[in-house]
Amino acid sequence: MTQVIPVENKSTKPNLKNKNSKQPPLFRKVNYILMVIGVVILAIGYICLRGGGAESPNEFSEAIFDTRRLVVAPILMLSGLVIEIFAIMWHPRKKKEEPAE
Repeated sequence: MTQVIPVENKSTKPNLKNKNSKQPPLFRKVNYILMVIGVVILAIGYICLRGGGAESPNEFSEAIFDTRRLVVAPILMLSGLVIEIFAIMWHPRKKKEEPAE
């Protein structure tokens, strides 16, 4: 004869303490503005990489060694990535309320 052992009901749902409690948003307006600035700088960097190709594949073009492609574009793209990381990681502080006298 088998014995039945009672087991507690352990649901897999997360334990939500209070559904009505307002949590601050993960990203604020400043974060989104910084993200847009980073994306724009990245796009400008990629645009600076364009062009420089020769008309025919049999001739060599010195335009691929332009300063814009070798220096300016990588600096813009790297700064855009740094701005994106900063925008994601930065959390602005709340203003401290002054005590009432």
